[in-house]
Amino acid sequence: MASRPSRIRRAPAVVAALLGALLATACTPGSENAAAPPTTDRAVQTDIAALGPVTLTVWDQEVRGGQNEQMERLNAAFQERYPNITIERESRSFDDLATTLRLAITSNDAPDVVQANNGRADMGAFVAAGQLLPLQPWAQVYGWDQRYPESVRQYVSYTPDGKVFGEGEMYGLPQVGEVVGVYYNPAELQRLGIAVPTTWEDFEAALATAKAAGTTPVQLGNVEGWPALHVFGTVQDQLVPAEQVTDLAFGRAGASWTTPENTQAAQKVAEWARAGYFPEGVNGIDDNQAWQAFSRGESPFLIGGTWYAPDLEAAMGQNVRFMPPPPPAGRPVSATGGTGLPFSITSGSDAPDAAAAYLDFITNADAMAVLTETGNLPVADTAAQTPPAGLSADVFAAFAQVAENGELLPYLDYATPTMGDTMGAALQDLIAGEQPPEAFLSTVEADYAAFVDANG
Repeated sequence: MASRPSRIRRAPAVVAALLGALLATACTPGSENAAAPPTTDRAVQTDIAALGPVTLTVWDQEVRGGQNEQMERLNAAFQERYPNITIERESRSFDDLATTLRLAITSNDAPDVVQANNGRADMGAFVAAGQLLPLQPWAQVYGWDQRYPESVRQYVSYTPDGKVFGEGEMYGLPQVGEVVGVYYNPAELQRLGIAVPTTWEDFEAALATAKAAGTTPVQLGNVEGWPALHVFGTVQDQLVPAEQVTDLAFGRAGASWTTPENTQAAQKVAEWARAGYFPEGVNGIDDNQAWQAFSRGESPFLIGGTWYAPDLEAAMGQNVRFMPPPPPAGRPVSATGGTGLPFSITSGSDAPDAAAAYLDFITNADAMAVLTETGNLPVADTAAQTPPAGLSADVFAAFAQVAENGELLPYLDYATPTMGDTMGAALQDLIAGEQPPEAFLSTVEADYAAFVDANG
């Protein structure tokens, strides 16, 4: 069973508040205080035994059940392989890590390896400040360029000044993957006489049939604001060219939210809301209430990420399945997704070669098998794993299908450091009918344009 990925995906409003505090003291991308980037011209030592005794300090946030188990197993195996290496692990919750990491990596006793959120407010700021090492020297030796497809590498790549997200050097290696798709209740579909949709057209027809039968088609709780980002993103992924979504989500200059395709996506979400496809009072329902309502059979569908799988499987057993969003006829499968928090090497590490060997060890093919055994969703070699039948197998297959044969598209709140709050609030207004699609997009565009202009 796949556990919620280590990002603990993710209330942008909450995360943005935490990261905003970090940015108040951080060197942001483009800041005049940004340090010179660490050089990528370095000799690499792969004979780890020849390094002598090394203490490797690792900060992670793998604190939940299977997440912690896989780290404990891999750390023990790494130390067994390299007896000269001692791992000192500091494991903190996601929130604790977010609030302490900035100070930790600037101290005189910085950890060697840290998990840093992929987004601009964390990794982007750290890259700009020269606080993380570019991984290219080790990537060439260990073959990380081949381990991760480009659809995954983009999530850990920045230009050395931290301004461009999705391009440039790799600054971290992820272990786990995540993808947003459609959970469905087979028994409820059978009761309603609905076949499992295989195209986007089928899916929309299923929603209409469910509503006509007196059922709320899609569970959604949006009091936090962020759940609707995944609904909008799922609709957008089917109606907007993939390259346009990627440019917007990575905050690239020249892109715009006010295109005809994005307008169509916003109109579709508003149309679903007017048609009663979401629960009444959706903006007053929290996310936990929504997935729990789905687990009780109150709706045939739930749009959300693979992080819900453990709780849903525990509540529903075999009566819950998962699929990537069924694409429009003739289009490849496209879904929002990405990675859990990647592991990075700090510039303050006095043992970068040992740290690189550690990153390689916890992300290699053997590690992916350990992740599977401990209920996690591996970001690499996903198709080669054998998860338990049912929901876990669906989750693995969906991620592999999108990452390897489709379009794995970035989270929309990556676009700017404040986009999670801006878009979450605007979507609440759109769904409530308080803001038309064009005004919703203008609100989002204003945040986006201001950031792009400041980012230079």
